[in-house]
Amino acid sequence: MGWLAMQGRLRVLVVDDEPRARHAMRALLRTWPHVGPLEEALDGRQAIQIVERFAPDLVLMDVRMYEMDGLRATREIKRRWPAIKVVLISMYASYEHSAWEAGADAFLCKGGSPDQIVGRLADLMRTKPAAHGGRPVI
Repeated sequence: MGWLAMQGRLRVLVVDDEPRARHAMRALLRTWPHVGPLEEALDGRQAIQIVERFAPDLVLMDVRMYEMDGLRATREIKRRWPAIKVVLISMYASYEHSAWEAGADAFLCKGGSPDQIVGRLADLMRTKPAAHGGRPVI
């Protein structure tokens, strides 16, 4: 039985320094019935602060941001809260390898269809945290 079947509604943190990107991801996530409380952060530093108090199940985070980028924030989140699923997002597929090195659970290229994005996130949340280093690309 997967996480979604056992837990119900996801607590999600969306991290991007572009307000339009956060708004679009938030709107997309609201179409998914498994999403519960949503929080937003402007950069990696703020994401870590919100993770500490909000305890999300899933973090969707842009790679390139000011203050603290998504790669650095992912390393810190996974070090302190390894069970939290972190999906790094970028317009540039060239960041994929760096995302895995940072400990991301998945990498998502911006621009995918809404159904594809939500479907892949659902697949990710149905799995346990990978102890073997499995890396889904979504």
